[in-house]
Amino acid sequence: MAFMPPQQGAQGLQGPTSPPPQFTPQQPQATTFAVDPGAIAGCRLRFTYVWLRNGDSFWFYPTFVGRTSVAGYRWNGFFWMYAGLDLRQITSFTCF
Repeated sequence: MAFMPPQQGAQGLQGPTSPPPQFTPQQPQATTFAVDPGAIAGCRLRFTYVWLRNGDSFWFYPTFVGRTSVAGYRWNGFFWMYAGLDLRQITSFTCF
């Protein structure tokens, strides 16, 4: 399936119109105490795989990066759901 760019809606930027890639990337070796907002800002509007401190990992599509948090769309296996994450909870990420 080809990537479809996000749609602009009345409430602002919407999530992607296609599912994320059908693979799970390999987790980067380096983990951090907290993710730098400048680092994850490069993943804005891109498919991003995120690993959390609690062991969860999932596809994420960031649309906003703040000083201590990131917001966007989390893939639940069936559709995109809007979600926010504390940058301290992210151990590593990779984007495509």
